[in-house]
Amino acid sequence: MLSSSQTVKSVLAVGNLRKVHHIALNVCDMQASRYFYGTILGLHELVGDEVPETLLELVASGKVANFVTPDGTVLDLFWTPDLTPPDPNPERNFTRAYHLAFDIDPPLFEQAVAVLRDNEIAIAHGPVTRPTGRGVYFYDPDGLMIEIRCDPDL
Repeated sequence: MLSSSQTVKSVLAVGNLRKVHHIALNVCDMQASRYFYGTILGLHELVGDEVPETLLELVASGKVANFVTPDGTVLDLFWTPDLTPPDPNPERNFTRAYHLAFDIDPPLFEQAVAVLRDNEIAIAHGPVTRPTGRGVYFYDPDGLMIEIRCDPDL
């Protein structure tokens, strides 16, 4: 983690991160969460051919559900039946987020990884390459996992 006394060696320019790509949440009760996001909030649940190929098996087994917001941001719900919050009062702690993912232009992906390394930000996982693109995972100063990802080079 970067402390306020560390010297920043390199940075991403404003605008390099283009948008939030997806938000992944751990949920204890998948049915209740699907009802909440799909019915109560009115988000479109991805089904059939809309489900990303890499998630088909997880969706079919009930371990993942995917929703899309009107602006195109994907909300992934990951079933975690043994999940218990650090505090039963959700106003005290941010308890359910798994990670926040930012999209970056594919040619800038390696630069983003270099920025993390230059600033001695510990990489939790990756960089990884998947059919859906490339990603690198790390933590913000409060411990929330962040992903920088890009679509595959076409």
